[in-house]
Amino acid sequence: MSLRDPNTVDAKHRKRVAIVIANPATSTTTGWPVGFWWAELSHPYYAFAEQGYDVEIFSPDGGKCEADAMSDPRDPSRYSTTDLISMGFIATPELASKIENTARIADLKVANYDAIVVAGGQAPMFNFDKAKDLQKKFSEFYEAGKVAAALCHGTAILRYAKLSNGELLVKGKTVTGFANVEEDFADNAVWGMGLLPRDKHVMPWRIEDELKKLGANFIQAGLWRSFAVRDGNLVTGQQNFSGAETAKKIVEAMGE
Repeated sequence: MSLRDPNTVDAKHRKRVAIVIANPATSTTTGWPVGFWWAELSHPYYAFAEQGYDVEIFSPDGGKCEADAMSDPRDPSRYSTTDLISMGFIATPELASKIENTARIADLKVANYDAIVVAGGQAPMFNFDKAKDLQKKFSEFYEAGKVAAALCHGTAILRYAKLSNGELLVKGKTVTGFANVEEDFADNAVWGMGLLPRDKHVMPWRIEDELKKLGANFIQAGLWRSFAVRDGNLVTGQQNFSGAETAKKIVEAMGE
């Protein structure tokens, strides 16, 4: 991957993908610091690198981003200890440094990229409502016939992204995202550990419920199953185990 300016067009027109990760936030439901999820960045990044694509990393506000602790293979929880792809990304200085100073999504030129991929983590549920530039760019990719993709809680972007005619992009689309069965699992886990009272939830709203309300045909493959779906040039992935499957759908959508 090149370290050149992210908006410079390669003369040979290698495919170019913009991966967007969330800026750090504080959960309004738990009070915990939240961010992006490593596997939802590293797994698609690896898949695109295997294809020879140029990949650049953006965030809504630019600057340094932070990952959700449990997504780090080195975290004491050991939740992601088997995630060797993320460990490889973290242990490679050239790649790890990309998280220290991400480009602002407002500076992304849609014409210079073939696809946008919005990674998840917990932060999108708390700060994508204010990410107006991201909402706009995501819709611009879609309306330009380029691949617009989102993964896990990154599909929160579909609650806000609108087409140029004012309609929500997600209306009438078949999509997936972090499912209710997975939100139930997360809630029960924190309740069982005594980290939250049972009248509190980890997330302030639910992807599946909200996207259905907005007119989407929401489908999912069950608890923690790798799953992604493509509806035209819109690609969505279910959760953190779906990064590779989501990347595969994106590659197919770009005609590879």
